[in-house]
Amino acid sequence: MNKPELLVTPTAVDDILPLAKAGADAFVIGEQRYGLRLAGEFDRQEVKKAIELAHSEGKKVYVAMNALFHNDLANELDDYVAFLKEADCDAIIFGDPAVLMAVRQSALGMPLHWNTETTATNYFTCNYWGKRGAVRAVLARELNMDAVIETKENAEVAIEVQVHGMTCMFQSKRPLLGHYFEYLGQTMKIENHEEARNMFLHDQERGNKYPIFEDQNGTHIMSPNDICIIDELQELVEAGIDSFKIDGVLKSPDYILEVTKIYRQAIDLCADDPDKYEEMKEELLEKIQAIQPENRPLDTGFFFKETVY
Repeated sequence: MNKPELLVTPTAVDDILPLAKAGADAFVIGEQRYGLRLAGEFDRQEVKKAIELAHSEGKKVYVAMNALFHNDLANELDDYVAFLKEADCDAIIFGDPAVLMAVRQSALGMPLHWNTETTATNYFTCNYWGKRGAVRAVLARELNMDAVIETKENAEVAIEVQVHGMTCMFQSKRPLLGHYFEYLGQTMKIENHEEARNMFLHDQERGNKYPIFEDQNGTHIMSPNDICIIDELQELVEAGIDSFKIDGVLKSPDYILEVTKIYRQAIDLCADDPDKYEEMKEELLEKIQAIQPENRPLDTGFFFKETVY
């Protein structure tokens, strides 16, 4: 049985080697100028260094270019994809066809992973982008298990599924928090990730807290819970899902490292000894529960139910 790739989102270059040794097969990195909701900010020099380190361990690096591009940024894409080709990037993650056009112009042959986060809901659309150059589709987080498996059965491209971490519920290109603080006569530094500045929308009726933060792509409101299907991987492995993603946005490097170790163990058991996985899956879940922040309950997302926030 083929093992799915374990895809992880590091927060910095220093995370690459520890995560590789913990069992990560590939990494998603990038800079917020071009990529959405990254666990860490990687400028060009850091992208090059991350690729060098990952390749030294036989791992892959995918660079996110899935932001919402206006004309000014769209005119920069040729240069950036040419840089990524020179840096030996393994694939580019895209949602906007402008990236596809830039790759054809300046980085022909670069593998492309299609990821719009919301519209990858059927295999027809996955195959549409496959015919236009994508080799992988990243499925929407709102699909249930049956839909994920049906899509894999009929897809002509590789399929990636998020198995752990928070998901985005809302995005606006407007800096809503910045405008709010400006209205109050205050200033707020726009930062991609600084836990001390975390803000929440508090839903008292449901007892939920929704993380909210800003970066160069605008304002993002995130789910109150973290997806965790460490104890429900067998069906996805048997279906041949190609990549399992751990999303580390707004998580500490130590947390991402420990979760990576646990999912590495689970994937290996699923592929090599399914009966042993069945025996150990509750123990694996308990290991993650033990390190889970108190304000981030775990659930199975949309895999088995229509989650309502």
